[in-house]
Amino acid sequence: MQIRVNNQSVSLAEKSNMSDLIDQLTLSGSRIAVELNREIVPRSDYDARALHDGDVIEIVQAIGGG
Repeated sequence: MQIRVNNQSVSLAEKSNMSDLIDQLTLSGSRIAVELNREIVPRSDYDARALHDGDVIEIVQAIGGG
């Protein structure tokens, strides 16, 4: 299936969930915020949140500095 992540096309296997996407993007363990179709997705929901063809996802990553 094809989804959009930060305005870029990304291919995912059918029946993927948000955790699968985060793993594919190598963002596991990162401090991120995820929005799926304009709705914030809590980290605790990543495993249960199924993705579908055409979904639009925005991911922002916290970057610390001093």
